[in-house]
Amino acid sequence: MAEPRLGAEPHRIGNQEVQSCNPDSAAVGNSVSHSASVSQLVKMKIRIYIAVPELPILERRNWLIHLHYICKDYDACKIAIKEQLHETQGMCEYAVYVQALIFRLEGKIQESLELFQTCSILNPQSADNLKQVARSLFLLGKHKAAIEVYNEAAKLNQKDWEICHNLGVCYMYLKHFNKAKDQLNDALQLNRHDLTYMMLGKIHLLQGETDKAIEVYKKAVEFSPENTELLTTLGLLYLQLGVYQKAFEHLGNALTYDPTNYKAILAAGSMMQTHGDFDVALTKYRVVAYTMPESPPLWNNIGMCFFGKKKYVAAISCLKRANYLAPFDWKILYNLGLVHLTMQQYASAFHFLSAAVNFQPRMGDLYMLLAVALTNLEDAENAKRSYEQAVALDQCNPLVNLNYAVLLYNQGDKKGALCQYHEMEKKVNSLKENSALDFDPEMVDVAQKLGAALQAGESLVWTKPVRDSKSKQRATTSSKPSSTQQPLGSNQALGQAMSSAAGYGKTMQLSTGAGASAPLAKPPSLPLEPEPASETGPEETTVPAEPQERRKEKRKSRLTTE
Repeated sequence: MAEPRLGAEPHRIGNQEVQSCNPDSAAVGNSVSHSASVSQLVKMKIRIYIAVPELPILERRNWLIHLHYICKDYDACKIAIKEQLHETQGMCEYAVYVQALIFRLEGKIQESLELFQTCSILNPQSADNLKQVARSLFLLGKHKAAIEVYNEAAKLNQKDWEICHNLGVCYMYLKHFNKAKDQLNDALQLNRHDLTYMMLGKIHLLQGETDKAIEVYKKAVEFSPENTELLTTLGLLYLQLGVYQKAFEHLGNALTYDPTNYKAILAAGSMMQTHGDFDVALTKYRVVAYTMPESPPLWNNIGMCFFGKKKYVAAISCLKRANYLAPFDWKILYNLGLVHLTMQQYASAFHFLSAAVNFQPRMGDLYMLLAVALTNLEDAENAKRSYEQAVALDQCNPLVNLNYAVLLYNQGDKKGALCQYHEMEKKVNSLKENSALDFDPEMVDVAQKLGAALQAGESLVWTKPVRDSKSKQRATTSSKPSSTQQPLGSNQALGQAMSSAAGYGKTMQLSTGAGASAPLAKPPSLPLEPEPASETGPEETTVPAEPQERRKEKRKSRLTTE
């Protein structure tokens, strides 16, 4: 069989025969000259152009659409898309795809979903189209439907880390944390990304697994050591656990790479505020005020710095600004109630504390402070109800029971006060077993005086850990109770300042109240972060301690009488 020759076979166009042009041959044809062959080829091209109609090209304007889109010239992009869709009768997949992206940027999620579904119909084998459909479903809050579409996309592309990552995020919002962790780990095996590490650490935090979250963030920092968000988050976790050295190290690294990182600056200022260095903390917050002047955590922390410096009017001004910027933040409302309690403005304190209770109804300390305010407003019945709720919610803070016992004693209910006192003793014993706590001496005095008034026994559990002999002397009880009860003293309230800098730490702030009408002697101290195993902090009392000589004389006289 003879092979076809490229230079000698004629091609028919219309009624004419022309010789094909072979660039490798020396002559174009056998019967025509070189000049004639060139003119013949020109005529051939012209006749081909005229004879064959122009076919519609579906992707003819894709480059122009893409150029307008990346330049964010969306109006010109829409015009080009409209022309392209008009020419192709809506069959251009790329034009529909970009139109859907523009709708999503404009917040038209439902319209973008419909267009992405159109893209999937035009090209059913494209995993990218299915991923965009699932993304729109996710933005509409339809997480189960998004998971189904992502699974279909995974069948088309099993090595796409983005599909695994997005599946993990959808499972997280459905609270299927184990499935979410499996998908995110699969995504990390396919391709490591900072965002996947952050979502995996977030899931561990939602499950209360702080140690595992720290391990995940450590790996993330090893993978991306210059990511300031990862460094800040890891520093905040160490700050929550009370590991201040490592917290300061990671926050310092974050500030090295980004000196204007307001989260790291807020966290560093919160650490200084925790240790009572309010002036340095205010200096840090001044830097943040230039970059984030509308930050609620910033003004909350500034207000609590002024509170620690006993500048209560300035503290209220800053806290009210924070409350204006974040009216639903219960921590800010808590601190406002705390400052008003310290200033003996009990009606205002009740207003802010009751608002905080509405947003955080499962925190016992809020009910305790609310009861303090009600006690000073001479509403004993509602104060008792608030204390009962606080006792039911808080299983570790002995001061809730102590305050309740003081109120019951001042109301003449010695039996109920004794019951609450015994509950306080159980909590103190539990705290002593778990950690070595040094209770505030003035609070120890109040507990001992209440035990003496209730004849609770010779050995009280809440004693000073250092001065054992003096604690035993203070624990000595009277053998003859007085016939007429006098108010025992101030009803104590313990809390912790709510520092929102990190958004992680459990926070409480000290406050004071009164079981009777006794005035407050001094403002409380300000621990911004608790010790890891402690829910208590220093607090104050208005009950003066008796001189040591008078106590010895009374003890001798009681022993003589016995």
